[in-house]
Amino acid sequence: MVPTDLSNVLRAHVETLARSDGRAVGTDGHKRSRKYICEQLESLKLTPYSGKSFEIPYGQPTGRFSNIVATAPGLSRSSSPLLVGAHYDTCGMLPGADDNAAAVAIALELCRVFSTSNPVRDIVFAFFDAEEPPHFIAPSMGSIRFYEDQMDERKVHAALVLDLVGHDVPVPGLETVMFVTGMESSSQWSDILRATEPADAISWAPVLNSYVGSMSDHHIFEQHGHSYLFFSCGRWIHYHQSTDTPEKLNYKKMATFTTVLADLIAKSSRAEIPADRADSTSSELHFLNKNLGPTLAKMGLSGTFTQRRDIDLVVSTLLSRFSV
Repeated sequence: MVPTDLSNVLRAHVETLARSDGRAVGTDGHKRSRKYICEQLESLKLTPYSGKSFEIPYGQPTGRFSNIVATAPGLSRSSSPLLVGAHYDTCGMLPGADDNAAAVAIALELCRVFSTSNPVRDIVFAFFDAEEPPHFIAPSMGSIRFYEDQMDERKVHAALVLDLVGHDVPVPGLETVMFVTGMESSSQWSDILRATEPADAISWAPVLNSYVGSMSDHHIFEQHGHSYLFFSCGRWIHYHQSTDTPEKLNYKKMATFTTVLADLIAKSSRAEIPADRADSTSSELHFLNKNLGPTLAKMGLSGTFTQRRDIDLVVSTLLSRFSV
């Protein structure tokens, strides 16, 4: 069940996690946040993914790194689970409200939703360690270690990864946008995204992952050809800065995204999502014209977008003018 005061609940999670000393691997803040996440999962009576503990330590010395992984049991325990992932560490001694306490807060509230909803298949909630430099795309990266060492034989049905999902996109007229990459990983994503986009507060903006590269924990799933989606509001002025603090986030947007994502997870758990490397051009154009068209016209990119090179132009323009 989604709390009626979800915006305030999300803010409380973020304020608890996003302290000035940060959550860098090996620090007191890192240990404190790990304890907090585990306590939240315990209170929801979820099942540890592996063994008797939500923590799955790795690396030397023992316990230096730890993924935190829980399962909301589904009706079919033998089916491949749907994975929802977000990293909980920070880049140095920084508060990391948007990067990535916001995503952790949303994932915790999704845990609450699916702890009592009896999903069709297991929903695995993975709070990954060591996503930030110097661990990014290194052997110590938590999502890589989960995939290569900790994931059970069922693999995953699909992976949904969240990073930088707490702020308004810093482009006038595009504040409600949520960028989505990975739609090209399965022909099923187009229908699911079209069926879950709300009337307001969140606007999907799907683009090819190759435009920006695998900038977060979806990297390992993309590299191995899995179906996946990556959600982000993009980089902004507070990215990897001491100014990435809780009061700068849009908790109404986060609450709406949590509710929408719960619906998307439920639909994804019921659907077949083949990793068939689909051509997502038509669906990208649909969302581009619907959600970005009016704002792009004010930037001098007017008209109806009809082909891949139109998307190329829009993406290059946004990347050159804004930190998205």
